[in-house]
Amino acid sequence: MRWVLILAAAQAWGQAPAPAVAFEGDRLSQLLSVRRIYVDKLGGANADQIRDLVIASLQGAKVFILTENAERADATLRGSAEDLIYTDTYQYNEGSSARGSGNSTSGTGVNRRGLSSAIGLTENESTRIAERRHEAIATLRLVNKEGDVIWSTIQESRGAKFRGAAADVAEKVARSLMTDYDKARKGAAGAPPTQ
Repeated sequence: MRWVLILAAAQAWGQAPAPAVAFEGDRLSQLLSVRRIYVDKLGGANADQIRDLVIASLQGAKVFILTENAERADATLRGSAEDLIYTDTYQYNEGSSARGSGNSTSGTGVNRRGLSSAIGLTENESTRIAERRHEAIATLRLVNKEGDVIWSTIQESRGAKFRGAAADVAEKVARSLMTDYDKARKGAAGAPPTQ
């Protein structure tokens, strides 16, 4: 409801709000202008390994030139990443117990009779499971020379069938960037020529 009121107010003043589609198109066109990328040092635990894997994944895409010279880059990939190995432990205890006792004596003096009984039942069950876990996360952004963020992603993984969590995250980062780059290329191909 509030959006309708803002739109009506903007039209009343003769100004239309900036459409989100134009913003997305501008961001994608900036992405098309990137040819050379510098991958900055990443913050986080074991981030150097993920940085190297991201560089290798982007290099394998064969779309961008990866450089170790930040001054030559059109854009810089920055952010943080973590590659964590830990153990999840689950412990469960369950138990039940029942006890009973009885005693009966009758008679006097030398003639005594007695009856005694006891029942006891105890059952305990304990389960402990320790699982080794491996997960990685990367939060990255592509920043142009003016300092504007032109692309960003958050990727996480607990590992894939044939690769570890860090390699899987690096592959997801490269795949996400390539998907947006292809979207930008297709949008530019369908755009009318400018004069």
